[in-house]
Amino acid sequence: MSNSRRGLLAAGLATAVVGAMGIVWTLNAEADETPVPPAPAAARPADPAAATAPETLKTDAAGDPAPTPPKLLPWGERPTKLKRARAGASSAAIAAAGADVAAADTSGSLEPVPEYAPKGRNSRAGILRKARTSIVPPAPPTRGKAAVPGEVFFHYAVGTQTGETDGTWANLTIAKPHLAQGDFHTLTEIAVQSADGRQIVEVGWTVDRTVNGDDDPHLFVFYWKDRQPSCYNACGFQVYSATVKPGDTLPTGGQKRFGIQHSGNVWWIAYDSEWIGYFPDTLWNGTYTRGGLTQWFGEVAASSAAPCTDMGNGIAATEGNAGRIGSISMTNGPEPVASVRSTSDHYSAVALSDRTFRYGGAGAC
Repeated sequence: MSNSRRGLLAAGLATAVVGAMGIVWTLNAEADETPVPPAPAAARPADPAAATAPETLKTDAAGDPAPTPPKLLPWGERPTKLKRARAGASSAAIAAAGADVAAADTSGSLEPVPEYAPKGRNSRAGILRKARTSIVPPAPPTRGKAAVPGEVFFHYAVGTQTGETDGTWANLTIAKPHLAQGDFHTLTEIAVQSADGRQIVEVGWTVDRTVNGDDDPHLFVFYWKDRQPSCYNACGFQVYSATVKPGDTLPTGGQKRFGIQHSGNVWWIAYDSEWIGYFPDTLWNGTYTRGGLTQWFGEVAASSAAPCTDMGNGIAATEGNAGRIGSISMTNGPEPVASVRSTSDHYSAVALSDRTFRYGGAGAC
């Protein structure tokens, strides 16, 4: 990470919500959805308590017992080590190597790095449509000048499900959408929220030059407390994996599974075939331990109300080769019946079934 980007860590975000109540969506799975997940019922072991009971085989930095994740990933498989490409590899190189991830730098550190940049939110507590920020989005690596700080406009194509749950998982298409000069990010994520939308845990991939320093998609995590944003990739997040950490580079051109699951007094985060790490309940003073509103969506944070930034893979949801959020499942919750919509005239979302939808577009340009 460059020193100039490190200087952004102290920058704050003064947000002002402009908009009405949040969104409700529904997602569905198709027979051709890949990878094909096990049925939701099969994803649960015969003895749920045995698979989710916390163990105390490790200790944390304070010497207290450290949580151990469930024995099965949210999609019902045992964890296996991710395949890593060489450190610093691009998304295209990772995909060409058939790998799942690559360290974004060559330091070898698994310590998450806090990064401060705009982040959107949509829930029953209100859609964050517009905000003020002191963050200056950097110029693209090869052209143009950086923008100036000011307003951020958020655009969403989203699916929502109400109902109590321990978490969710879904297949997300990973792409390298165009991020226009002066815009902040384009991302895809899953989010588990409290019923009132004030507490949120998120995981997904993002193209964000401020956070990552390049135009490739990177793994990210984020959380909110009492509707207040934290930071990307750290701010209380604890890395569990010895293979990958938030901020690492992801391959393009396919789908990967992303999951969130509450177990053992923490919110666990899963990617592809590993548990990545967790947000401890203590971040919410132990008051947020079960979801009531679950969302899966694409998000663009732009410097204008008519952005030229792509969402998803840049293809409109009406086209068959658009990005997908698919095989949506709930952990110890209701059957997925997500409601799908777009909050922007420049992006679209089309439900294919109760558990899969297409989303995205090229913006206003």
